[in-house]
Amino acid sequence: MTSLSQFNQQMQPLIDQTMQQVVLSHPLIDQYRGLKDMLSYHLGWDGAANRAEVQGKRIRPLLVLLTTAACSQSGWETALPAAAAVELLHNFSLIHDDIEDRSILRRGRETVWKKWGEALAINAGDALFSLAYNAISLLKQTCSPDVVLQSLEILNNTCIRLTGGQHLDISYENERYIGLDDYWLMIEGKTAALISACVSLGAVIGGADRYQQQQLAEFGRSLGIAFQIQDDWLGIWGNAAQTGKSTESDLLTGKKSLPIVFALQNKGKFAERWLSAPIQADEVAYLAGLLVEEGARQYTEEQAEQYTRQSLQSLINANIKNEAGQALQELALMLLKRSS
Repeated sequence: MTSLSQFNQQMQPLIDQTMQQVVLSHPLIDQYRGLKDMLSYHLGWDGAANRAEVQGKRIRPLLVLLTTAACSQSGWETALPAAAAVELLHNFSLIHDDIEDRSILRRGRETVWKKWGEALAINAGDALFSLAYNAISLLKQTCSPDVVLQSLEILNNTCIRLTGGQHLDISYENERYIGLDDYWLMIEGKTAALISACVSLGAVIGGADRYQQQQLAEFGRSLGIAFQIQDDWLGIWGNAAQTGKSTESDLLTGKKSLPIVFALQNKGKFAERWLSAPIQADEVAYLAGLLVEEGARQYTEEQAEQYTRQSLQSLINANIKNEAGQALQELALMLLKRSS
């Protein structure tokens, strides 16, 4: 069994247990049965047969705990409130993203807004946002006041970056053309900010020195960028049965993913068609082929590889030589070779 598998088996049950304590055992949430049912559904606690699939991979809390374990001798359990907080924040963003993107599937089944309507889904997302702060406040039971304040600051700034990146993502849908600089700014907020925050929280809670904190934050940032690039690749060339989402959405909704932005800069046949009128469903396969011909797929894969290397180098620079550090490296490589 690998280091990652061992840590994953130990950590995942406690991540779920902590999240359930925050959400399901909250005395206020317990009063509102319908809201509690919606949150349970989205978080995969509704008794679905495919429980592991509908819950998601819980990657972000795992990053928090692994980083804490890599930096600390006192045990990763102290970081469980932060791990629960980042997963709740992530799921808040997913509920809202699905509404904003008009996505009808999430993890292979109906999204919250599709099942209950937009208004109730927005409200459920807002509840998860608030519960994320309830979760991280529990650090006061395991950490010093200074660590609690630093963790709150990380979470606050991450929320701004996360929603700022999503703002750009939505705004860009109304623009037929954006440049690569616009794209990088968007994904720094939309995806990289939260993944970097997970690692930063683990480093702060684990007592890493300033240099290690900087290197680990860069590890998370580069990992997040590479992760989003891979997601962009899957959004055009992925298998819908494996991703649980339509692979047509990026082309049909005007999403400015990396392959599309790159091809627009080249001003070839793809750009000519893209700029002329909205894309139709029967053109998706043809346009995906054009992206390959014009080098967009190769460029996307090269960028994913570059940021993967940067991420792993930053982890090496942090000079963490223990099993948790090895597990972090395993997790990074696993995320960047995924098919869903």
